[in-house]
Amino acid sequence: MKTSLAIPVTQIEKSRLAEIDFSNLAFGRVISDHMFVADYKDGEWTDLRIEPYAPLELSPANAALHYGQSIFEGLKAYRNEKGEVLVFRADANARRLNESAARMCMPALPEEIFMEGLAQLIELDKNWVPSAKGSSLYIRPFMFAMDNYIGVKPSDTYKFIIFTCPVGAYYSKPVNVKVETYWTRATEGGTGAAKTAGNYAASLYPALQAQKEGFDQLLWTDGKSHSKIEESGTMNVMFKINGKLITAPTNTGTILKGITRDSVIQLAKDWSEPLEERFLNVSELQEALENGTLEEAFGVGTAATIAHIAKIQVNGKTYTLPEKSNEAFSNRILRELDGIKYGEITDPHGWIIKI
Repeated sequence: MKTSLAIPVTQIEKSRLAEIDFSNLAFGRVISDHMFVADYKDGEWTDLRIEPYAPLELSPANAALHYGQSIFEGLKAYRNEKGEVLVFRADANARRLNESAARMCMPALPEEIFMEGLAQLIELDKNWVPSAKGSSLYIRPFMFAMDNYIGVKPSDTYKFIIFTCPVGAYYSKPVNVKVETYWTRATEGGTGAAKTAGNYAASLYPALQAQKEGFDQLLWTDGKSHSKIEESGTMNVMFKINGKLITAPTNTGTILKGITRDSVIQLAKDWSEPLEERFLNVSELQEALENGTLEEAFGVGTAATIAHIAKIQVNGKTYTLPEKSNEAFSNRILRELDGIKYGEITDPHGWIIKI
């Protein structure tokens, strides 16, 4: 990727790279050497720089800590067989960040700053991109309020940061999920479509209760009737029933517009797979589980890409899904996405950016 912004760089005195065991990467625990930073004040983004990854100094009166003006994104970079670094659909993350910003009364970040800050940061820390298949460099852009004022109003100042983490697989095996019909993740008119910190905070308690029961994730239902499947805890979710893919629409304002979800839908259309973007009723899901017409269920998201679902609990009854063949849609789509991301096959939609 060609860059034009002159972003000053302060390099770390001693890289931590030699200390890292790339064969044993816990997700999100190991942070690369540098971070990109930009500050918003007086109505503009300024002081763009790359500096060593380090703790931030914050006032106890920081507005984000009190009122939750904080949004983030997640995307990945991959190393191909030639040693080149490839980033998957970063432009889509830049657009979605600004959609979240608008909902949270935060300033838009020019796409040029997002893309060039990301590219120059990864170029500097490119040796942190793992080379093993199944591993990648997770990229975390985020923005938060910086006013030191505890009145309830949108902040006037903000900070935008990108840092990166070399990671292995998010899920090491298929997941067990529970259909949640009491707790609510999001409601119409709320912030469900924004990638904002508060959405995740609200999900932690119900998810913890489910984990105590032996489940990895919840399948969230709508906040009004709890009768329709919306999404899972860290990903959108898809079902294949009677040969047809079904996934919830994202036009209600309650569901995050997943970039992996969008990619799967596009590839399914390329392959002429029957597809419906509609809500799947809980009763419909249970009926399909009872009569054996549910062929596949899987989560789709940046961290996991495709997370196969092994068991689903509905209304207190747990169902085991059939094992997936190598030619199951979820396995085929995983191979296709991985092939594109690692530069092994043609990228038909221009999703890859080469650093």
